[in-house]
Amino acid sequence: MSREQRIRVDEILRQPGPDGPRTVDELRSGFRKLMAQMIVPHSGIRTAPTTLGDRPALRVEPTEASDRGADAGPEGGTILYFHGGGWVFGSPETALSLTGNLVAKTGLGAYSLDYRLAPEHPFPAAIEDALSAYRALLDRGEDPSAIVFAGDSAGGGLSVTTCLAARDTGLPLPAAILAFSPGTDATRTGASMETKEDIDPVFTRAALAHTGAMHLAGADPHQPLLSPAVHADLTGLPPMLIQVGTNEMLLDDSTRLAARASAAGVDVILDITADVPHVFQSFAGVLDEADEALDRAALFLRQRINAGSPRT
Repeated sequence: MSREQRIRVDEILRQPGPDGPRTVDELRSGFRKLMAQMIVPHSGIRTAPTTLGDRPALRVEPTEASDRGADAGPEGGTILYFHGGGWVFGSPETALSLTGNLVAKTGLGAYSLDYRLAPEHPFPAAIEDALSAYRALLDRGEDPSAIVFAGDSAGGGLSVTTCLAARDTGLPLPAAILAFSPGTDATRTGASMETKEDIDPVFTRAALAHTGAMHLAGADPHQPLLSPAVHADLTGLPPMLIQVGTNEMLLDDSTRLAARASAAGVDVILDITADVPHVFQSFAGVLDEADEALDRAALFLRQRINAGSPRT
């Protein structure tokens, strides 16, 4: 653990912005600029635009898979990835430091989905797109036991709610869920919303309310698909790994989700790293804790894919 590294990351995240609520365009351009600073692996992966369901997506695959076909990595599995951005901004490109490192570390191929964003497309548009993408993988013959859902922030929450939607529509469930700092409580009732506000370098209550209102568009936040950490029945969900930092206002989105999953009989690992911010894994190559967390995430994904593979 490097105190100097953590201070540097905190400084990057605390760069001053315009006074008052930002427009949608300002939010989107600011996030693109921030995430363009993240380190993406330059070897071991290749990317290509594609479509999944009826949405654009970014295909990220290990270069070793080039002779095996576009849909097969050495481990023979697929990561269906959902980017972060408060359901208002972000894209597969802004999440490439995460998907690129997961692919490089696991040998699995990934599809990073460009789901519809609010305010143009509020809840439940993102879930509809994510479920459609999962159906597309199943329809092309992919084994659900070789598919894992993963995501960060809003996308981490989407990995959970898409799984709930798949379960409730009778689809077979994926092998696992990996969630980096997931947003899982649209009611914003976690104690960490108060206790962590002074140390969180990413969020304020006002900022969360601003983007949250765009996503909700008047919908009641007390719904399982908006607040699974406090209102969803998680029975039957696949094993999940939740990674979160202690310097997050959304810390309790993770802790309560893990407790609720465990109470429902779900295998869950709650992986909390001290003194790091929201989606700290994006800082791979800059922050030691980020690289170590991604190593743990990659091990979890490989284990779950292997656990679902047929025995010979």
